[in-house]
Amino acid sequence: MAKKLYVGNLAFSVTDDELQQAFTSFGNVLSARVVMDRMTGRSKGFGFVEIEDDSQADQAVAKMDGQTIGGRPVRVSEAKPQEDRPRGGGGGGGREGGGNRY
Repeated sequence: MAKKLYVGNLAFSVTDDELQQAFTSFGNVLSARVVMDRMTGRSKGFGFVEIEDDSQADQAVAKMDGQTIGGRPVRVSEAKPQEDRPRGGGGGGGREGGGNRY
């Protein structure tokens, strides 16, 4: 079964292809994707790599964590499923009115 890996601390210049190339020596890379900011189109500095074989993925984590991709040492770990987070809401800011007190 395939395993998805999280790759953090990527240089902003790293492309999907470069990310895939960095992991091909560990086995069949099913996908490699650098996460981009929807608004700016720039890399968010992390991505995901999916490797077909679990043992090869584990080997990739052990050997690639701390290695340099695009001039920066990357953090590699098994990707955790994204937890459901409530959307929206949030924020206030603003000041409470209240009038002047003398």
